[in-house]
Amino acid sequence: MSRKLFPTADDCEAAFYDAFERADLKLMMAVWADEPDIICIHPLGARLAGTSAVRESFVELFAGGPNVIIKIAEWRKNEGPTLAVHCVYETFTLRVDPTKEKQRTPPVLATNVFMLTPNGWRIILHHASLSPHGTVTEEQGVSRILH
Repeated sequence: MSRKLFPTADDCEAAFYDAFERADLKLMMAVWADEPDIICIHPLGARLAGTSAVRESFVELFAGGPNVIIKIAEWRKNEGPTLAVHCVYETFTLRVDPTKEKQRTPPVLATNVFMLTPNGWRIILHHASLSPHGTVTEEQGVSRILH
């Protein structure tokens, strides 16, 4: 089976969020590296390690079909020749009932880590958590605390 080539980490990230919005499991798994130690942490979720665990989490998330619109903002990128780290804010708008107003969820902070493989860029880690105070922290001027 031939896999889609992602020439940049940005291309891989765009495909990740496109797959998420479309609830497209095949495309979602195409963005992940073929590595036994890939990691995915959904908001308030456990650490999922390995292809099978990551795949099953998206099978569950996509069971209801394409029901979200995702807006990505506040990119912070650290990129090298073979590894890229992107920190973003994700805002989800739920499309549950077309007759009602769309429902927006609190922002989510996400870190996406990409690795350059022989077949192009692939994601090796996606870690998402709810934003403190339910806002985009940097836009609210909240100080950064190191721990």
